[in-house]
Amino acid sequence: MTHTTTSDRPVGRAGGTVVPVLAFAGITVAVMQTLLLPVVKDLPRLLDASPADASWVLTSTLLSGAVATPIMGRLGDLHGKRRMLVASLGGMVVGALISAFTSDLILMIVGRTLQGVAMGAIPLGIGLMRDMLPRERLGSAMALMSSSIGVGGGLALPAAALVAQHADWHALYFGAAGLGALAIALTLAVVPESPVRASGTFDLPGALGLSAGLVLFLLPLSKGSDWGWSSGTTLGLLGAAVVVLLLWGLMELRVSAPLVDLRTTARRQVLLTNLASIMVGVSFFVVSLVLPQLLQLPAATGHGLGQSMVVAGLCVAPLGVTMMFTAPVYARLSARYGPKTTLIIGLLVIAAGYGGGLGLMDAAWQTVVTSTVIGAGIGLAYASLPALIIGAVPASETGAANGLNTLMRSIGTSVSSAVIGMVLAVTSDTVGGAEIPTLHGFRLSFMIATAAVAVGLLLALFLPAGRPPTPQLRASSEEDAPRGFRGRVLDAAGAPVACARITLTDRHGRPAGTTVSAADGTYALTVPAQGAYAVTTHAPGHPPLTSPATHTGEHDPIDLDLALPGETVTA
Repeated sequence: MTHTTTSDRPVGRAGGTVVPVLAFAGITVAVMQTLLLPVVKDLPRLLDASPADASWVLTSTLLSGAVATPIMGRLGDLHGKRRMLVASLGGMVVGALISAFTSDLILMIVGRTLQGVAMGAIPLGIGLMRDMLPRERLGSAMALMSSSIGVGGGLALPAAALVAQHADWHALYFGAAGLGALAIALTLAVVPESPVRASGTFDLPGALGLSAGLVLFLLPLSKGSDWGWSSGTTLGLLGAAVVVLLLWGLMELRVSAPLVDLRTTARRQVLLTNLASIMVGVSFFVVSLVLPQLLQLPAATGHGLGQSMVVAGLCVAPLGVTMMFTAPVYARLSARYGPKTTLIIGLLVIAAGYGGGLGLMDAAWQTVVTSTVIGAGIGLAYASLPALIIGAVPASETGAANGLNTLMRSIGTSVSSAVIGMVLAVTSDTVGGAEIPTLHGFRLSFMIATAAVAVGLLLALFLPAGRPPTPQLRASSEEDAPRGFRGRVLDAAGAPVACARITLTDRHGRPAGTTVSAADGTYALTVPAQGAYAVTTHAPGHPPLTSPATHTGEHDPIDLDLALPGETVTA
């Protein structure tokens, strides 16, 4: 007889307010990223600094967010996802208050660096949802959380523009601090801590190595236009990034509890999903860069639409609104066809939006249509990514795995910013001593986004064919149980073992699923198919137990207790 597992069950019970609170936390983080866009061209004057120095206000947030995302995800797996979520939001609040009370460049950069730490909130929120929610609620919940970065950015742009036009610009930071404090209070009041923990300790050398590699890689991308793309500094930093990241990868493969499990990351589904995430990130940021400039250029240029900052923000706002409303659509599509198909549909919709947008640049209402279509596609694509990642990693690694996936999206937006900024600069015209982006540059940018979507679509087509997820069997439920196994994890004395990770592999050594035992040691697993499996049980303080098992395909759940060896191991 065998034991098998297909997918993780929720280990806690979540109230109906958990999903809105976690999504609000994600939207708050997105607001923090967007709030400076209306005043970015005025930063040198506001901070009494050169344009190159003032740009560090934006670069610092990008770098700290990229570094913090995988680190906070791993810390959440080890020490509690809610705890790290609150810590991420706390860093944002402190950073926003520092920025709110200063016009000094150095202090502003310090504040913005702390604000970037909040980027870890989104993968942590997805991990909490995976640990607490039943299958029937998980799809739409993860879709909303994954899309919150675009939702918050789209909704905050017109609001930030309105504040910047009619109040002191420091009010933007007070608003961000207030939202962050509210998100912390709601999280503490509503969201329970997940009992799921990863084994091992925090990999500090791995964190330092990854941080160094990311900074060396992202810094020249964000500053290359100032330094020159062929300059020794830019090329030297990119070359150093390659060396550091390669050495970091070799080190991670030798560590028993790495910051990022590269063997898991190298699995076909995880690797292709992360690569596709970069392409989706590229396509998301192109529309955010191009349409506001097109809308605000004076009509006298011949192609500008002559709109105010606030109107431009309102025209682009449907990008985020549509992403929010695609969450329930994604849940239905994914339940019927699976996240791979939903990702493909989303990429096709994005491609249609950019393709149609090439000819829709003559009026403000046309930009609204373009934003709406692209937002719908990005919403579907973003919603599919965490489901694909979660379907391929153990429950105890969801924070780190989704943190890495969020990092891949950030790398996509960074690459997009660098490439599109260079394209618009190269194709611009000089009018009255000022560089004016051309219609040709805007259309070329849309074509680059379409090419990125095509690459993402090709990657998605090679993802493993997945079935729509089957309903999960809960350990606490005796009714309506699907075919599979149920029982308890017990130690040598017969006492229940909580939070034991049970991993299933098929006869070819491929992962077939995983679950975690509840507080009373119970577990429940569904069977993907009859056949031979190996079941491995990991529990803190016990050596792993691996047992051969065979499922004959009977429909009724099979009672099977998993008894761990009597010897113990040190943590």
